[in-house]
Amino acid sequence: MIHTVWPYLALMLLAAGLFPALERYYGWRIFNVLPPIVLTYLLVTAMAVAGLWQNNEPIRAAQSTLVTQLVPALLFLLMINCDLRAILALGPRVLAVFACTSASLFVAFVATFLIYRSWLPGDAWHPLGALSGSWVGGTANMIAVKQAIGMSDAHLAMSLLTDALCYSMWVVVLFSVARLAPAFNRWTRARSSAEIATAEARDSGAPTTDSVLLWLGLALMAAAGSAVLAQHLPRSGMVSATTWTILLATLAGLVAAHTPLARFPGAARISGALLIAVVAVLASQSNFENIGAAPLYLLCGVTIIAIHAVLLVGFARLFHFDLYLCGISSLAHIGGVAATPVLAATYARSLVPVGILLALLGYILGTGFGLLVSSVLATLASP
Repeated sequence: MIHTVWPYLALMLLAAGLFPALERYYGWRIFNVLPPIVLTYLLVTAMAVAGLWQNNEPIRAAQSTLVTQLVPALLFLLMINCDLRAILALGPRVLAVFACTSASLFVAFVATFLIYRSWLPGDAWHPLGALSGSWVGGTANMIAVKQAIGMSDAHLAMSLLTDALCYSMWVVVLFSVARLAPAFNRWTRARSSAEIATAEARDSGAPTTDSVLLWLGLALMAAAGSAVLAQHLPRSGMVSATTWTILLATLAGLVAAHTPLARFPGAARISGALLIAVVAVLASQSNFENIGAAPLYLLCGVTIIAIHAVLLVGFARLFHFDLYLCGISSLAHIGGVAATPVLAATYARSLVPVGILLALLGYILGTGFGLLVSSVLATLASP
């Protein structure tokens, strides 16, 4: 059994790197169903349940410090490759379908909670609030919302499992409906988006030794500075110092994205590594004592996606959106920046930049969306 911090940290880093390495070198089919980040969470949780490390004060302090400092740093890095000018240049049609997708998900989350409210007493709405952040942005936004609303680590397991399983189901659906595009577009009276001209998404390239040190230093400095500023901003029941820290770090990343700093390579890859490391640390704090509640959350996830799909089809008919754009926007929300370009390339290669930029826009808005949904659910859950 591990009793001290450094062996614990070494084990977390090894666990965080294991499944990404296996996916890269072997490409097993299991990764199409459960991505490396979810497998990492499950592995570390299993090790925690098995008692591989002692839950003593030094290790608990290390876990708390790592999560508190690394989540804002992670969000700062994720914003570096976001070009707001390029996103705005996509035109009103693309931004409109993104807004309609977000609106449909908002209604879907609230409606689903109302349907299952009697089975979700107390703070049992927390997993849905965190999931809403992920289903507009990504896992980093889920973790950010989790921290902001004070969600337990046991509930985080519910959010991650629901996210992984429902996302995998939805990806299959979106790939399968591509052949229906001509008929769908005739029904919505829409022109195919395959010929939309878009700005090129930026690729900062592979990290170098100096860029790794630079980005890590800047990210940690942004996180620390945001935490200091957050202490001087007004707080309420839903907006805590942690919430302000997360939002300020996101804003700092957006500002840095429009400075010469953005030309330094490697921010995307460093943030990817940092994300899975943060998930490993979070998993080390949790267990699956409440796994019996998982079927209910999976049912909630399926209901959310079903309502979202129906509403998005209605928006497509009303505003003349084509199937490709609807599918890409939906996966940009629910799947994130990793999966969306693959779907876009399946539809039409010219749409790959659209998928990337919409997914990045989701990262920008995901935390705020999750906090908004959480606020509404908290109000509805009040006696």
